Amino acid sequence: MPLSMQSTMASGTRRASEIVMKTCIFPCRNYSAARERLLFFTCFIPLIVFIPFLSGCVTEPKTLYSWESYESQVYAYLKGESLEEQISALERDREKIEARSYAIPPGLYAHLGLLYTETGDTSRAIICFETEKFLFPESAAYMDFILNNYGR
Repeated sequence: MPLSMQSTMASGTRRASEIVMKTCIFPCRNYSAARERLLFFTCFIPLIVFIPFLSGCVTEPKTLYSWESYESQVYAYLKGESLEEQISALERDREKIEARSYAIPPGLYAHLGLLYTETGDTSRAIICFETEKFLFPESAAYMDFILNNYGR
């Protein structure tokens, strides 16, 4: 193809794109504004559309402990609800957590021991306090304080 024909085709393509951009797609007064709009719509809009999809692929991190209904049982204790129901719920949660091989949350055995002391089951309370002390050494001072004042 001769060079003059190539330049004519290139200029014709350029003129056609200018006409389309000026009249059809982006009715602007000047060509540079139309080019900026085209750049915006072809580059930035797809980014804005696809960023939520990329963040949707991220999985939620696994928590260190499986809390089950522990927090709601502490709240139920503070509200003064039935101790037996709280004990059965915490025991059920403990069994679920152990069955799935998750970690018991800190304070579960201590709270269970507190509930057992309030119901008068001292042997289970002591076992719970000792288990809390074993699983969480940072609570040893407090568990020792409870066990010594409990009359072990």
